[in-house]
Order: sequence, then C-alpha cells, then structure tokens
Amino acid sequence: MSSSPRIDDSLRDTIISRPDVILEDQDVMRALIAANERSMGGNIIDLRGIAMDRLEARLDRLEDTHRSVIAAAYENLAGTNLVHRAILRMLDPVEFEPFLRDLGGEVAEILRVDSVRLVLESAQNDEDPTLSRLGSVLSVAEPGFIEDYLANGRHSAPQRSVTLRQLQYGDSQIYGDNATYIRSEACLRLDFGPGRLPGLLALGAEDPHQFTPQQGTDLLAFFAGVFERTMRRWLS
Repeated sequence: MSSSPRIDDSLRDTIISRPDVILEDQDVMRALIAANERSMGGNIIDLRGIAMDRLEARLDRLEDTHRSVIAAAYENLAGTNLVHRAILRMLDPVEFEPFLRDLGGEVAEILRVDSVRLVLESAQNDEDPTLSRLGSVLSVAEPGFIEDYLANGRHSAPQRSVTLRQLQYGDSQIYGDNATYIRSEACLRLDFGPGRLPGLLALGAEDPHQFTPQQGTDLLAFFAGVFERTMRRWLS
C-alpha cells in the first residue's frame, strides 16, 4: 500500500496558523493551481481555474493602471511646480527690459526649455533701439505673421491658444541663430486686448519629444494667461 509523502510538521503548523502567507505569494499559488490541474487530468475543464486566471489577469491590468495614474499625477504635480516657479520669477522685475531678459534666462531655465522668444506684430518698419538690445528674446513681425505661423498652411483648422508640435528645425525669424537646433516647440498665442495686434510666446526645445500634440496644455495656457496680462500692463 502506497502512502502520500507527509509534509513537515513545522511547515504544516505554519501554514495552518498563517494561511495568508500562502495566499499572498503568487508563485506558490500558481504552483498549487498547476498541481491541482495536473491531478485532475487533461479531460476535465476546471472552471474555477479559468476564473482565477481571468481574475489574476484583471488584477495585473488594474495594478498597471494604478501605477500609470500615480506616475501621471506625480508628473503633473512636478509640471505645476515648474510653471508656478516660472511665473513667480517672471513677476519679480519692476522694469520692462529686465522682465524680457529674464524670459530667455532664469524663466527658460526653470521651464527647462532651450529658447524662449516673444514675437510681437507691428505695422511700423522703423528700427526700434529696444529691439537691438533685446534681440535674443524679442522679435517683431509684420501683421498676420502669427496666424500664418500657427496655421502652418492649414487656415481652415481651428486656432488654439496653445499649440504643441514637433519640427524638423525652428523658424529663423523666431529663434534666430538657434533655429537649426529647435526640434519641438510650444506656441502660446497672446491677446493684448482690444485694438492691439496679437503676440506669440514660443518655447523651443532641442528634444523632439519635449512638446508633442498628445500632451496636455492646461498649465501652459495658464502661464500664457498670466504672461499676457502682465504684458498688457507694460504696453499700457
């Protein structure tokens, strides 16, 4: 008469006293389920085993989703902190020229972009000495340039307050000598109030994946709203 091998008494007592140890160990549970299926033979359909497999797959998907949601929340929080810091630094200067210079300096560093350029439309062709002093940040264009630039040849498309896109290279009229290094950009359309031509704040990055159309634009829209309201005070 054959006898089944007896489990070690100490191990048996541990399992009986703490069954949760077995239930929480996925590798052990898989081994037990596999042994149970082998003991039943190949001609028996184990509905409970099938249900367990489906529940396990669903749990794995839920865990992956949970991790993705947490990662997205942390990323959004980090982005919010960056924008808040950039806004506070942008509001520090009490004069216009330091305000603009900071855009291409500390504000750009806080936002982790390689170039920040302000484009203003103007019907005047006279050379402004301010432009020569702030040429690394400020660019003046003819009326209609911003709309054409944002439309990118598709004027029937709805105009957005924030446009994110990847580039083969940047526009030299906006980015100057750095245009050949720009591979993605965030274009923030600016409204300076009734009777004034629009403006554009362009954030350029050498990383082609820093700004893509699939990303959210809420934080950048908020940044643009603060910037254009600040500019209205300077322009008035």
